Amino acid sequence: MHSDRDSETTFDEDSQPNDEVMPYSDDETEDELESPLPAVEPEQNRINTEAEESREPVKKDCSWQVKANDRNFHEQPQFKKTTFLCFKKSKYAGNAIKTYKYNAITFLPLNLLEQFKRVANFYFLVLLILQTIPQITTLSWYTTLVPLLLVLGITAIKDLVDDIARHRMDNEINNRTCDVIRDGRFKTAKWKDIQVGDVIRLEKNAFVPADILLLSSSEPNSLCYVETAELDGETNLKFKMSLEVTDRYLQEESAMAEFDGLIECEEPNNRLDKFTGTLFWRSRTYPLDADKILLRGCKIRNTDFCHGVVIFAGGDTKIMKNSGKTRFKRTKIDSLMNYMVYTIFIVLILLSAGLAIGHTYWEQQIGNTSWYLYDGEDYSPPYRGFLNFWGYIIVLNTMVPISLYVSVEVIRLGQSYFINWDLQMYYPEKDTPAKARTTTLNEQLGQIHYIFSDKTGTLTQNIMAFKKCCINGQTYGESRDGSGQHQNHEEQVDFSWNMYADGKLAFCDHYLIEQIRCGKETEVRQFFFLLAICHTVMVDASDGQLNYQAASPDEGALVTAARNFGFAFLSRTQNTITISEMGIEKTYDVLAILDFNSDRKRMSVIVREPDGNIKLYCKGADTVIYERLHPVNPQRQVTQDTLDIFANETLRTLCLCYKDISHGEYEAWNKKFMEASVAASNRDEALDKVYEEIEKNLILLGATAIEDKLQDGVPETISKLAKADIKIWVLTGDKKETAENIGFSCELLTDETTICYGEDISALLQTRLENQNNKAGSNINSSQRTNEPFFQSGRNRALIITGSWLNEILLEKKKKKKKLPKLKFPRTAEEKEKQIQSKRRADANKEQQQRNFVDLACECSAVICCRVTPKQKAMVVELVKKYKKAITLAIGDGANDVNMIKSKSSIKLYCCLFWTRRHASSHVK
Repeated sequence: MHSDRDSETTFDEDSQPNDEVMPYSDDETEDELESPLPAVEPEQNRINTEAEESREPVKKDCSWQVKANDRNFHEQPQFKKTTFLCFKKSKYAGNAIKTYKYNAITFLPLNLLEQFKRVANFYFLVLLILQTIPQITTLSWYTTLVPLLLVLGITAIKDLVDDIARHRMDNEINNRTCDVIRDGRFKTAKWKDIQVGDVIRLEKNAFVPADILLLSSSEPNSLCYVETAELDGETNLKFKMSLEVTDRYLQEESAMAEFDGLIECEEPNNRLDKFTGTLFWRSRTYPLDADKILLRGCKIRNTDFCHGVVIFAGGDTKIMKNSGKTRFKRTKIDSLMNYMVYTIFIVLILLSAGLAIGHTYWEQQIGNTSWYLYDGEDYSPPYRGFLNFWGYIIVLNTMVPISLYVSVEVIRLGQSYFINWDLQMYYPEKDTPAKARTTTLNEQLGQIHYIFSDKTGTLTQNIMAFKKCCINGQTYGESRDGSGQHQNHEEQVDFSWNMYADGKLAFCDHYLIEQIRCGKETEVRQFFFLLAICHTVMVDASDGQLNYQAASPDEGALVTAARNFGFAFLSRTQNTITISEMGIEKTYDVLAILDFNSDRKRMSVIVREPDGNIKLYCKGADTVIYERLHPVNPQRQVTQDTLDIFANETLRTLCLCYKDISHGEYEAWNKKFMEASVAASNRDEALDKVYEEIEKNLILLGATAIEDKLQDGVPETISKLAKADIKIWVLTGDKKETAENIGFSCELLTDETTICYGEDISALLQTRLENQNNKAGSNINSSQRTNEPFFQSGRNRALIITGSWLNEILLEKKKKKKKLPKLKFPRTAEEKEKQIQSKRRADANKEQQQRNFVDLACECSAVICCRVTPKQKAMVVELVKKYKKAITLAIGDGANDVNMIKSKSSIKLYCCLFWTRRHASSHVK
């Protein structure tokens, strides 16, 4: 049987939330709890099971087919879809895009329809119609028509100007050109003429016109560097790499024209970082993933040219799938104006009705005997009163302010120009002013009650610098001489002995350099060797200099640190990586790369050394690494203590480990890996399962510590916001110690602040919830006690809560690991009713607990949520808006902040802060 507790959460009763663990992934779905299986299987369930097994499997993940250089392939009947009645068209979209709202035919009706959705405009349209009726009109119809046309005209002109700008932008984009294979040769074609299956060529600094599969490029091993600022706002370059087979055979124009590969992949979707597909070519299959796809909106950088085949075009591209429809944003002023107009309209109706009733009474008593009132002699008094009701509506129409909306729009337009002209928001170093992207939400900026901010890149500069490390239990990074004695003054290490040193690393521990150069401690050299080989960084060697291109600043800082300490990453191919180890170049065979993602929070690489030995090198968050360590790790606890010290110093940490793999173990694992990499469905899950099999019994090497400094002016800005009674919530994925120390660094927390943690407030909230559940049978006083403040006033309090405690307190379920399939047996009506009642009680408890949490958190001057996922960031913002009805401001700079920033009804600042002097621009969106 289910208990109420089971319905609320899947946490074990005796377990406590782990402050170090991120609770779940955004892509995971919650499985419903199953009741225990009966001892006997009903006959109907057996029949149902046999029927399910007899069905043919349906491919859902890879149902999109693309044939290269064959436009007729996509016109086959199986690729048609019904659009209207019996009319059909290809399900493959053309590459022309349309972001405008109107055309020459639809502008007038659609714009008028939108404008008459406003209460005032619709009212005056009805008034105009009434004024054309001779029996009730008291004013000429043009007295309403002229101002109404003026109001509608001004708004229509504004909408027309905006839409003309969209038309021009669409035309400019659709008429861009690139080279496309036509009749066996590359010919210039417009973007709007590109179709799915076309093979195209892109040159340096060109935008990618559609979502394409990279076939080859001018770079060695068909690498391609792209800038994704249009997609995720990040300006650092990312690299893509084609398949080895296409790199080898598809370099010449003639080979491109003859390419006839068939691609089966997932249907168009809006997931920017995921792609699953398979290439069928020359009787072989090749797995495709997101690292081989160039998305529309990217820009080719540091690559002379590249070739690709179009997979998704136009509206099917991922950037267009993410754009969605532009929703009209309404502020509190808009709601207030609508409320005022409704109220005035009701008053007008009541007043007109009163006057009409009075007129009817007067007609009955006096009107019929008055010789000078002859126009209505043929009508009865009630009918004349009815006509006069509408007449009074017309006479008193000035009570409804027709120009109110126009006045507000003009004020907002003026405010947007003042924002653009504001010198205090001007960034002189790059000659960049503030830019108001919309005129709808200006007045909301002055009504913000809560600010939700990310930490990395928002409060901090996102410029990483290697500061300290822990190797084999020994901490390095303090100011020491070559013998290990501490120095009173800092003296920079001389890296002149290293020909690959970049000269930018500031490091004062001479003892570490001695350990590296003498080579007595093998773990020290192995530590930096791991940093040089386990990464996805690409190198650009020009003029004798090594320029690293990293997908994240953390990874770039680690590889650069290894380079300075004598282990320089020099180059990579599809299957090899070359490293300079203390001046000696060595090339290693890369057997597999186990990618990093938000679920795994680690990456691994399996390499074959020149002597034939196979090793796995892994780096990742301490929470996931420690779960996979070999039981015998002597430095485990020492390294954990050092990690806590690094966190207290607000440093970002990663753990490093390795593992020796036998040839037999690798061959058995590689067979499973190849099968999972070409799986037609659930490929990501299959790969994760295979990764888990090899990433276990790891040997801990140590940990790295990277510094990310605060932005300039953060403490001063937070102090001013606090004086304005604006509360700041920091939502980050960092460790609790790191987040807490950042709070002190930016003066969000002070020595006088009383800090409450998740374990502290859990009991408070549980007691409050029990009191609220029992208040139905209590008196009024006890009911009032359940709504009193959680804390005594007069003290400055802050809340620091981790993602695991957040899930526990808010009764959010964890995802259950899928087990063997369970047979479902029919329940009786009584069991179903009990289950429904139990679910309702659980939902009510969950809602009340969430409300209590928001009330408690809002009594604190600051809230820091650490070890939270992107989904939890969005959930926290939604809870505050739901229960406090407050104007909120969400600030972030990365892909993990998108959920929080897109949370509806909140003001959004992306890649921007009031205190951000480093960024190139400031946008109010």
